[in-house]
Amino acid sequence: MYMTITQKIIAKHAHKDYVSPGELVMADIDLALANDITGPVSISEFRRAGAKKVFDKTKVALIPDHFAPNKDIKSAELCKTLREFANEQQITHYYEVGRMGIEHALLPEQGIVLPGELVIGADSHTCTYGALGAFSTGVGSTDLAYALMTGKVWLKVPETMKFIYHGKLNPWVTGKDLILYTIGDIGVDGALYKSMEFSGEAISSLTIDERLTITNMAIEAGGKNGIIEPDEVTIEYVKAR
Repeated sequence: MYMTITQKIIAKHAHKDYVSPGELVMADIDLALANDITGPVSISEFRRAGAKKVFDKTKVALIPDHFAPNKDIKSAELCKTLREFANEQQITHYYEVGRMGIEHALLPEQGIVLPGELVIGADSHTCTYGALGAFSTGVGSTDLAYALMTGKVWLKVPETMKFIYHGKLNPWVTGKDLILYTIGDIGVDGALYKSMEFSGEAISSLTIDERLTITNMAIEAGGKNGIIEPDEVTIEYVKAR
């Protein structure tokens, strides 16, 4: 039976030949992401559950990017919690202030996310990485804590809405304009818990930066994830990392 890109990625990570929309599955993850707001909550739940070690220190990314520099004592304490946990667990992808950036720009730039992977993050804009052909979605801090312990996440397989953009964009029109127009057309809940798959000539002509902008905003339409089929542009971008 046919499956969408999103279904194929979820099926592979759930060790199943086929998954259907609405089905509940337990899937392996390739990366778990948290920042200085959501990470401390996940760490607290991780410890409360009695966990001692993360499932794989190379598959966790911790990025203190929301309060950099720290604006007050509370934000400094949150970043301290993240830093101490990263040091304790010897997290490979911990990015301290001075060698970091906005999490959703940093991970693609560092080559940490690849096509076909399953990525979860305790941040609603984790859907950004779909521009690279990955299934990526935001989860709550407690779900992330479970993933840190087990390397797994439970998912309800989303239905897919496919958006095909014909023609080419006019000068000074960007991917940001395209996704804002799309959301304006379908509404802020027009893709509620759906996979938004973007395709067509206009998408193929976009740079990776513009594609990242489009998938980043899938959540603004209520989408579970945004995704673009990998092409030569994607491959060249990933190879350069």
